[in-house]
Amino acid sequence: MDIAIMVEGQNGLTWPRWQRLAYAVEELGFSGLYRSDHFTNAKPPDMDSLELWVSLTWLAGHTRRIEFGPLVSPMSFRHPAMTARMASAVDDLSGGRLILGLGAGWQEREHELFGYELLQPADRFDRFEEGLEVITKLFKSDEPVSYAGRYFQLRGAVLLPRPLRPGGPRIAIGGNGQKRTLPYVIRYADEWNAVYLPAPEIKTLNDQLDTLLDSAGRSRDSVRRSVMLGCVFGQTPEKLQEKLSSNSRTFDDWRQVGAVVGTGDQVREQLQEVELSGVQRVMLQWMDLDDIEGLTSLAKEIL
Repeated sequence: MDIAIMVEGQNGLTWPRWQRLAYAVEELGFSGLYRSDHFTNAKPPDMDSLELWVSLTWLAGHTRRIEFGPLVSPMSFRHPAMTARMASAVDDLSGGRLILGLGAGWQEREHELFGYELLQPADRFDRFEEGLEVITKLFKSDEPVSYAGRYFQLRGAVLLPRPLRPGGPRIAIGGNGQKRTLPYVIRYADEWNAVYLPAPEIKTLNDQLDTLLDSAGRSRDSVRRSVMLGCVFGQTPEKLQEKLSSNSRTFDDWRQVGAVVGTGDQVREQLQEVELSGVQRVMLQWMDLDDIEGLTSLAKEIL
């Protein structure tokens, strides 16, 4: 199982912090660096937040090994044709290392503040599916694409230059929903990304995904399985307790929501449980954007 790092871009991400994190993640041996795509937080206070695609463009040109991408980019923020154009270009710039994580959107406050229409859940997922259809058609078709949807329309559009990677960047769909998310993975995605689940629940959904793939005639190994998990790591029991004391959640609370928490031995044991659930890559949510020392210690313990 690969170990990657994920950061919350709306929690004070600046250029110096992003650059330090990117270089550290690459040098320490993690498999990837992912970030959220939010304008701001669900609750105040508002903090610095680098724009997603600008930050990923820099990353593509200043790293050489790690995979990267949004976890996840809401379809509500950008027309899917623009997302497809930017993603194709960034993937080409990086030599094929972008994972295009996509979602329907969920955070009401940022949509209200910046004038984006979130929609009610059913309509939101209808729009998400239309966007997935538009992006995959533009990635895969060498001929002009026409599409007449409720939310998006194309009239003889073609993505030029064509993506260097056949079929375009890999698409990851994030979420734990059984009714719509998993079926969307079957139809449109190369990766399923679960969010904050204990290992037994990941295993249950993973088995369900296998069943859906079998029914659709897709091979099980055609979809990578990943999960984004919280991470509360302490280099010593004392430092771990300091981190736990600064948060309203206890050790058991974190474990119940599926987070990885503990010192090195505990983290390794918990990651082994995640691996046994069928996960091929875990993205550990690293909340302290300035704690490069802690990230270095984590790498020494688990990589």
